[in-house]
Amino acid sequence: MPTRQGLFYVAVTKPTRLRLWGKLRGAGDRGSVRALTAVMTRGLCLGLLAVGLIPHPVAAVETAAQPSNPSLAVSVSEVPTAVSAYEAHHEVASHPKRACFGQEPKSRDTQQVADWVVDSGDNLGLTFAIIDKVNAKVFVFDADGRLLGAAPVLLGLARGDESIPGIGQRKLSEVRPEERTTPAGRFVAAMGYDPKGKEMLWVDYESSVGLHRVVTTKPAERRLERLATPTATDNRISYGCINVPANFFDSIVLPAFTGTSGIVYVLPDTRSIREVFKSYYDVELRRGAGTAANRDETLGPGAQQQDLRIGRHEARP
Repeated sequence: MPTRQGLFYVAVTKPTRLRLWGKLRGAGDRGSVRALTAVMTRGLCLGLLAVGLIPHPVAAVETAAQPSNPSLAVSVSEVPTAVSAYEAHHEVASHPKRACFGQEPKSRDTQQVADWVVDSGDNLGLTFAIIDKVNAKVFVFDADGRLLGAAPVLLGLARGDESIPGIGQRKLSEVRPEERTTPAGRFVAAMGYDPKGKEMLWVDYESSVGLHRVVTTKPAERRLERLATPTATDNRISYGCINVPANFFDSIVLPAFTGTSGIVYVLPDTRSIREVFKSYYDVELRRGAGTAANRDETLGPGAQQQDLRIGRHEARP
């Protein structure tokens, strides 16, 4: 059996070798480097052509080693699939998903949280909303992160990202001004009713916090006027609930959340985003890293029971 080093010598026939040797000597005598190079190149090409015609012993061994049981054989078609999976993963890592706001103005925090939700899939394929407390604005998205609508909001009178324990069971007259906060966090939300039969999106049921049409029963609070001003400085007035314009509630919130649960992200105003959303990451910084988020695979405690408990106590308007 010829060795790998001897393939060229064996593959080329003796007459051919003699002719090549004669040409090489002639080229050497004439001192022509160009002629010598041409002769060597022609010889190499002939050798490679001949090698290609010789059956390779390794190929024969690989063929004989194929298992006799077809179920144990690896299909060639599986290789492109594996490559495609790698390319798809690399593509996702290099080009993260983003939320689509269209031309709607938004804060940097809102943009980053929305991108994280869409890129990580933290919304679990559900409609979601983001409440920007600092700028007093709500954004509602479909399951794929496309903006359905945005509007100004009224929030709890006091700054703060926590609710007082047990506040949901207290009467409104017992809630002190400093306790009238809108809690920050990730909430599983569902449409329901308050004890008076008014529709609302329950956000934090235990704390009696919901998103509903703006309350206008106390003219002195000027809630409609507060919603209409261009700044967020006068949007702190409620007991903790999130008030939105009535037409926004009817045209955006109701269709988006009717018949399904959703996720509401309330951004903090005294804490950092990373403190409130434990699995949050900056999508831009993770571009190309290929690191997945540690997303919550459940809808949260009591999510399936929420509809059954709606109306048990009064919301904090």
